Amino acid sequence: MNLPTDLLRTFVTIADLGSFTRAGDKLGRSQPAISLQIKRLEDLLQTRLYDRSSRELLLSHSGQQLVEYARKILSLNDEAVVKLLQPGVEGKVHLGIPNEFAASRLFPEVLSRFSQSYPQVQLQVTCDLSVNLLDRLKRDAFDVVLALHDGTQTDYYKESWYEEIVWVCGPDSEASQRDPLPLIVAPEGCLYRQRMIEVLNNLGRSWHIVYTSQNYGGIRAGVMAGLGVTALARNTVSEGMVVMGSAERMRRLQQIEMGMHYDDGKASTAARKLAEFIGMHYGGK
Repeated sequence: MNLPTDLLRTFVTIADLGSFTRAGDKLGRSQPAISLQIKRLEDLLQTRLYDRSSRELLLSHSGQQLVEYARKILSLNDEAVVKLLQPGVEGKVHLGIPNEFAASRLFPEVLSRFSQSYPQVQLQVTCDLSVNLLDRLKRDAFDVVLALHDGTQTDYYKESWYEEIVWVCGPDSEASQRDPLPLIVAPEGCLYRQRMIEVLNNLGRSWHIVYTSQNYGGIRAGVMAGLGVTALARNTVSEGMVVMGSAERMRRLQQIEMGMHYDDGKASTAARKLAEFIGMHYGGK
């Protein structure tokens, strides 16, 4: 039996975006078509891929097993297509990404796969706050930038996808029970910081900033030390961090948009290939 890659791509996209509707928008298919593809995949494997007893869209045990295999299958498929159809790409590409994504598990894997597919392309990666990355892109400091958005129009926008934002604390931390709530944040201009403060102010819950760090490593250190709580994209939550929810009285945070940016008039072939590769492996996941 062969597992069709189109079904696997739909399955992985749903699992990562957490919604049949958002997956349909990303893949250009209707929700009924998406549902039919998942049913076909379940029929092939003779198992349920989602936990129907939960109100949330949660993977079943079989679904959790399949999603990891599906990622590997799709990555090998896409790398083979890239190598055979687009040989000989070379040059230097300067990529700007938010701090926390550079330290996540998924994104470094994507860059590693890109380097394997395009061994003649030299990558330079710089991490910073999204607002700083976009400002420097205007001054030609980068070839491609990934940046978090608040819904406003930005320069050189090409495509976007959504990231789930979650509250996190350290292991065995009681920070969420303190009053005022201690926050660990990045400097002004950080969208996570804005989202946290907006939600807490709307709830009328008191808070204060106890720790500020420009980089993800510093924020992680503060969280793991139990100094306070913070918010991160779920894909960037590292081992040891605890995701909080209603049990800790933490209100759900609105999703955040991640955008891809580059200048059409100046982008090299290598820069365009990097943008396409990231969109295919990460944005279109």
